[in-house]
Parts: sequence; structure tokens; C-alpha cells
Amino acid sequence: MPRLPSTDGVKLAVHDLGGDGPPLLMAHATGFCGPVLAPLAAHLTDRFHCWTYDARGHGDTETPGGLDWNWSGFADDVLTVVDGLGLDRPYGFGHSSGGAAMLDAEARRPGTFTALWCYEPILWPEVTEELKASRRPLISGALKRRDQFASRQEAYENFASKPPLESLDARVLRAYVECGFGPDKEGIRLRCPPFVEATIYRQGLVHDGFSRLPGVACPVTIGRGGRSVAVEAEVAQAQVDALPDATLATFPELGHFGPLEAVASVAGGVRAAFDAR
Repeated sequence: MPRLPSTDGVKLAVHDLGGDGPPLLMAHATGFCGPVLAPLAAHLTDRFHCWTYDARGHGDTETPGGLDWNWSGFADDVLTVVDGLGLDRPYGFGHSSGGAAMLDAEARRPGTFTALWCYEPILWPEVTEELKASRRPLISGALKRRDQFASRQEAYENFASKPPLESLDARVLRAYVECGFGPDKEGIRLRCPPFVEATIYRQGLVHDGFSRLPGVACPVTIGRGGRSVAVEAEVAQAQVDALPDATLATFPELGHFGPLEAVASVAGGVRAAFDAR
């Protein structure tokens, strides 16, 4: 597994998901890790050579202590992988904070990507007191997250039996238990600690990436789940309106974890959007 040096002393773990064709770089959501996107990539490897990575603070990536978790670092990670692998104008897919990182990387260096497909990127047109209040349960939930298990099987059974992860595709959940946890003297422990996950959520409220959306030079599809409470329809539409060339794709039956739940459906949307470009 190659490790690419990003900013702040971070060394990114990169995963080759296989395939033939132009490169497609895939970015995961907060709290997860690159390999959870392998089931989605499996539906696209006949059309693309798919790559992913573990963002700073996640998975097998080496992350030093003392980071402030400013979201600009996640865009640094995207550009590090593009440059480190020598990807020539790849396609890009991002989920949640991974989508925000993709868009911010393209805005900071227009022309990096051929096209982007971002499912519920976390980019707020306005941070209101109502929005802050709506994020508090997410932050407090992260801080309370159980981070240690005796075995990977125990972890899998725990997550598969209750929300919010019980709806994940079984292959995704298996990948999460494998890449999201590392060995611990008492079994396994989360590689993205609860306090880091919570801090990332807090920093998402002060990230100014929305203001840079007009600088995105490539075509973009913004995906949204019709049952999502994480990104409201009005926010998704505001993102589309702020981008120079963007369309909205709504999946009525999905929530915020859509790409990790209905992998074939979302992959079909990704393929259709990229084939149209």
C-alpha cells in the first residue's frame, strides 16, 4: 500500500480498486475509510480504473497529533493523491465530507478533474443558529460512539443490529469493520477516534468551501437522498445554483448513507452522468 505525503505531516494510504479505463478517484465520508467504496467501485471498474484513499485521521493513513482539522486539509489530501499517482484529469466521486473535499480541490485548482459526482457534499450556503442546533446531535453522538470491541465479528454484529449503520450494504459494513478499526491490546479500536470525528463535524460548520464553488471548472452532479435529513433539498439546490455547470440527481428512497446502502443504484447514476460528458 503506497503512502503519499500530504500537508501537516500526513501520509495518505491509497487503495487501488482496480478496473480499466480513465481514472476515477473516490473520497469517503467522515468516520469511514476508502475501502467502504469498493462495492460501489465494483459496478464501475469496467468503465474506470478506480482509486480511493483514507483521508487524514482515518483508516491506514498516518496522521500526526495536534491537527486543527480545518477542512482545507481534506482538499490537500485530494490533490496529493491526484499528483502522487500522476492522475491526468481524473473523474471524481465524493460522499459527504469527501464530496466537499473534491469540490474544494477542484475550486482551488480548476481543471484538475474531468467531471465530479458528489453525494450530499457538506457545504453550507449559510451557517445559521438553526443549522448549528441541527448538528449538535451528530457531534454528541460521535463523542459517545463505542470505539473498542473484542473482535471484528463483535463489531460487525453490533453495527448490523442498530442504527445508523444497520442499513449499510453487508459488504460495505464488512469493509468498514476491517479498515476502520486497528488492533488494540483489548481487541480492536476505531482508527478515527470519537473526539476527532466530532471535531471534524464542528469544523464543517466553519468551512468556507461554499464560497469557492463558482471557481469549479468541471461539470458536477450533486446527488441527494430524498429521505435525507443531513442535507436539505434547499441546500443541495443552492450548491447546484452556485456551480457554473451542475445538475441535481435525487434518489427518492435513499438517505445520507445512500452510496453505502444502494451501491448499484448510486453507481448507475454515476455512470450515467459521466457517460453523458
